[in-house]
Amino acid sequence: MAKHSAALTSLCNCLRGLPPVDVEWTSVIGLANQTLTTPALIDFVDQFASVLPEDVCTYIRQIYRRNVLRNDRLAGQLEEAVVAMNGQGVTPVLLKGAAALATAPDERRGVRLMCDLDIMVVPDEAERAVAALGAIGYEIHDQAPPESRRWYVELNRSRDVGTIDLQRAAPGPAYRYRGPGHALNHCVRALLGRGSVYIPTPTYRALMLIIHDQFQDYGYWLGDLDLRHLVELRDLNNSVEGLDWKELSSHVSGELMKNAVETQLLALAALLGVEIPHSMRSRLIPRLQFMRQLMQARFPATRVPFLAMTVLDLRNYRREATTGYAPPTARRPGLWSMPRADTLQFLLRAATAIRVGKV
Repeated sequence: MAKHSAALTSLCNCLRGLPPVDVEWTSVIGLANQTLTTPALIDFVDQFASVLPEDVCTYIRQIYRRNVLRNDRLAGQLEEAVVAMNGQGVTPVLLKGAAALATAPDERRGVRLMCDLDIMVVPDEAERAVAALGAIGYEIHDQAPPESRRWYVELNRSRDVGTIDLQRAAPGPAYRYRGPGHALNHCVRALLGRGSVYIPTPTYRALMLIIHDQFQDYGYWLGDLDLRHLVELRDLNNSVEGLDWKELSSHVSGELMKNAVETQLLALAALLGVEIPHSMRSRLIPRLQFMRQLMQARFPATRVPFLAMTVLDLRNYRREATTGYAPPTARRPGLWSMPRADTLQFLLRAATAIRVGKV
C-alpha cells in the first residue's frame, strides 16, 4: 500500500517536470503503464536524463518511439477515413484522441497513447459515413443495440493499429450538453491532409473529456482518476488558445454537473499544478470527491466502502436525468430513494474490476 501511495505522488511529480527525489522506479513505471501515461514521461526523461537510472531512460524512450510510430499510422488512418467520408459529403467532427492527433505538432505526436479514433457525424450523415468507411475496407465490429439511447458503430480493418468509433453525439449523456448546445456550435473547420474536418475548441474538448470520464465512464460514481486525460487537460490549457474558465463554467448546468466538473478540476490543480480559479475548486462535495479519489488510488481496498458516497449526489442525478429524458407529466423531482439492486450490482462490479487507464 505504501509503495502504491508513493507511486501516485512520484508519477504526478514526474509529469509536472519536478526534480526526481526518492523515486521507487518500479512502482512509478508500473503505475505509468497502468494509467497509459508512460509516453508522456518523455519530457521528464529529456530534462533529467543525467540523474535518472539508465534503464528507466531507455525504457521510456523506447515506449515513446514506438508510440510515435503507432500514432503516425493512426494519423494516416484518420486522414484516409476523413477523405473517404468527405467523398460522400460528410465532414466529421474529431473527438478526444482524434482531435489531439489532428492538432498536435509533429514533434508532440507521440506523447499521447490512444486506443482508437473517436469520430462524430451528424445523425443525417451516419449511414453515408458507415458506407464510406465500408467502401475502403472497414467492417462493423460492434454497434449499439436498437433500443440504446446512444448510437455508435465500431469499425475495424485487419491492417490498422486502431479501430474507428463512429458516433452521432458527443460522449456522455445528451442532457449534459443542454447548456452548450450542439457540438458543431463549438467547432472550427480545419484541413486534415487532403481532407476537411471539424475540430472542437480547446474549452469544448475539455468539457467533453470531463463528461466522458465522470459520466460515460462512471468515474464520478466510482471515484476513478484518469491521469492520461488530466495530462491532456493540462496540455489543452497550455496550448496557444488555452482554456477559457469562464466559458467552461457557462457550459455547466445543474448541481451534479457542477460537482463533477469541479472534482476533475481539483484533481488537475492538485496533481498536475494547473492554476484553476478558486471559485471552481472550493466547494465541499467536489473536495470530498477528490479526497475519495486520492484515498482509493492509494488504498484500493477502500473502493467498495466508498461507493456509499454516491448517495451524496443521487438526488441531483435523478432530478437532472429525469428532466433530461422524461415528459413533464412523468417528472418527480425532489424524491429520494435507494438505488435499484441492479444499479448497485453494476457499480459494485465496476468498482472491483481492473479498468485500463483508471486508478
